[in-house]
Parts: sequence; C-alpha cells; structure tokens
Amino acid sequence: MWTLIAKALLAGAMIAAIAELGRRLPTFAALVASLPLVSVLGMVFLWNARPDAENMARHSEATFWYVLPSLPMFLLIPVLMRHAVPFWLALVLGCVLTVTLYALLRLAAPRFGLPI
Repeated sequence: MWTLIAKALLAGAMIAAIAELGRRLPTFAALVASLPLVSVLGMVFLWNARPDAENMARHSEATFWYVLPSLPMFLLIPVLMRHAVPFWLALVLGCVLTVTLYALLRLAAPRFGLPI
C-alpha cells in the first residue's frame, strides 16, 4: 500500500513541477514533459514487481506503438487555439482525436502484426 502511495506522490510531484516550470519557461517545461519519465518509472516499477525480460520487452514495444496516436493531439491543440478555439474545447477535441486514433490503432494492429 505504501509503495502505491509513494508512486502516486512521485507522479504528482512530477506533474506539479512541470506545471510550475511551465509558468516561467513554457518551452523548457514542454521539453521536460516530453521526456518519457512516466514510461521509464513505470518500467522500473514493473521490473521490480516482475523481472521478466520478455514481459518488459513486450511492454516497451507496446508503449512505443501507443505513443504514436497521442502525438497528433499536440499539433491539433495549438492549431485550434490559434484559430480562436477556447482552450477547454481544443483540449477536449485533442483528447477525442487521441481516443479515436487509439481505437483505430487497436483495430489495425492485428492486420499489421503489431504487438499490442
């Protein structure tokens, strides 16, 4: 139980630090946010819980494929906001795009032999 709380606090602290950094240095905060810190920490925690090389390889490879559908959101949101779309609507539309692309990836993955 304490391990779960520690993991949640660490993740929350990372998000809070990025948000605070973003107030002063938005581009640098974006760089920090783009680092795969959550993925790396997740792999460390997963490895500690189950040190299985094949499981870790599958996890890492699937993470790669799941990152790809999230990337267009980071292009759509600024385009929408530069066209006077309010932030919350742009964010929701970006999330809808991401969920749609996740669903399409899940449908297409077996056809292309992707390991997800």
